[in-house]
Amino acid sequence: MEGAIKTVVMQYLSSARGKESLGGKNFQKLVQGQLGNILSDTDSASAVKDMMKGLDDNQDGKVSFQEYLTLVGYLANSLSEQKTTASGHEEAPKH
Repeated sequence: MEGAIKTVVMQYLSSARGKESLGGKNFQKLVQGQLGNILSDTDSASAVKDMMKGLDDNQDGKVSFQEYLTLVGYLANSLSEQKTTASGHEEAPKH
């Protein structure tokens, strides 16, 4: 799990290119390059722009790391639900 967390952080930092937030083009490249297999419409600029607007809590036109984590959390939750439904089990996670 440590490797997965490092990957999430490093992909964001690499896409942000030393800035604190991702602008539209960099966000689109990140989504298309890294999330195309689990998100639909990543090739649609308007769909990615709409996704960015939905994540942009402070409405600055950029996606901060915290706002990006909202997307990561949503995707992780969706994948978990898909796997749970596919296996036919609705068990609580084991710790």
